[in-house]
Amino acid sequence: MRQIMLDTETTGLDPAQGHRIVELACVELENRSLTGRHLHLYLNPDRDSDPEALAVHGLTTEFLSGHPRFEEVAQQLVDYVKGAEVIIHNAAFDVKFLNAELTRAGLPLFNTLCGKITDSLLYARELHPGKRNSLDALCERYGISNAHRTLHGALLDSELLADVWLAMTRGQDALLMDFEDDGGAGADGIRLEQFDASVLKVVAADAAALQAHDAYLDALDKAAGKPCVWRAAQEA
Repeated sequence: MRQIMLDTETTGLDPAQGHRIVELACVELENRSLTGRHLHLYLNPDRDSDPEALAVHGLTTEFLSGHPRFEEVAQQLVDYVKGAEVIIHNAAFDVKFLNAELTRAGLPLFNTLCGKITDSLLYARELHPGKRNSLDALCERYGISNAHRTLHGALLDSELLADVWLAMTRGQDALLMDFEDDGGAGADGIRLEQFDASVLKVVAADAAALQAHDAYLDALDKAAGKPCVWRAAQEA
């Protein structure tokens, strides 16, 4: 089962008013595990972002002017999502922009490229009716750290969405079970043993991952015009 978490950043709210995608990111899950194969693109929209949008993503016209236009890299997106279930938080917003960009590039509509589109916002509203279900609210509800999220970024938001989606669909509220005073014996007589988390293997980031992380932080620094929170914390 191949699933893609997708997020975009845009110059404004409506492609019908000429607004464009400025950042696109996809994170891949296979059999509910992150594969490390992701797609991340900054895009030159050939226009300025609305002030409100710029305040959200921090991607300046100057920064984006050095990146390719959507039509130049559209085939990468087509190949990446082919046949997969694509999960998007508030899918209607992103899909209308993707369809506008694909139409402009002379390519099929987005829903014809992927196997299925799932709106994680609608899923969360069904799961938690009457509660806030923004990505930030869901991170807080499921204990997922988003402290490093000062500006919205498509790649970071896709990674957070992957964590949130796995938490929402795992079928239990915690990785560890509660044990009663009966020694952990269930109703079927099977004894449940406490799990020692200290035996889990810790996998450190390799040189390529660290280099990609530094490159992403460099882009955030340039877009924001100052060191991002991660760098500021390191210096402190």
